[in-house]
Amino acid sequence: MEALESKVCQPCRGDVSKATEEEIKLYQQQVPDWQIIEVEQILKLQRLFQFKNFKEALAFTNRVGAIAEEAKHHPDLLTQWGKVTVTWYTHKLGGLHENDFIMAAKTDRI
Repeated sequence: MEALESKVCQPCRGDVSKATEEEIKLYQQQVPDWQIIEVEQILKLQRLFQFKNFKEALAFTNRVGAIAEEAKHHPDLLTQWGKVTVTWYTHKLGGLHENDFIMAAKTDRI
């Protein structure tokens, strides 16, 4: 299987669907530090990153924002003193897609 972080996010069009349970299990093997959470019946991929201070947390947030903007696929970001919570899911689909796992892997590389 091709490493997720080397893949490119594909634009979500009307012909794409959410990742299947089997695909989610397969993709999650490549991003084991990420948790699958369910919020209001929507599956999301979430990870907490910890830092020494707010300045480092903010710098990380900005780097994640830059890769998100480049991919045109945007996470929910919660930046706090010494930590950042990153949540990936495909808003248009109301759930998880391969793109979310690709971006999680790219976030891990940061």
